[in-house]
Amino acid sequence: MTTSLATPVVPGFDRVVELVPGERGVGIRNVPATLPAFDHHFPRHPILPGVLLLESMATLGKAVAGSGTDWRLKGVRGVRFKHFVGPGDQVEITVEVIGRTEDSTDVRATAKVEGRVVAAARVLTLVSAEKPWEGTA
Repeated sequence: MTTSLATPVVPGFDRVVELVPGERGVGIRNVPATLPAFDHHFPRHPILPGVLLLESMATLGKAVAGSGTDWRLKGVRGVRFKHFVGPGDQVEITVEVIGRTEDSTDVRATAKVEGRVVAAARVLTLVSAEKPWEGTA
């Protein structure tokens, strides 16, 4: 079941295949050769920085966590980068909600290229952006 008949839009993704708020989401992100990160990471063997892949996982996680709350990434546990992602690759990111409290949502994320897992995050913890950051309240 998707949220509507129209294709949902998630910033940074070329296409959202599935989006079930509070449960699961699948998105496609194409990696263009013109991405500025490839100029420095690394010029002779361009590789998508892992932090950008992790950011995409968190972005889809925020969409899956649901609307009505502005989410931010609070924590990451159990991240594994298994293969390089380079220019021209098409990354399929899957996010599943694995836990939820009143003000936080835990999701699990997997990134695949051509069916092969390139990265996985066991837990991404999202909290309300309105909640004060630790040590700042």
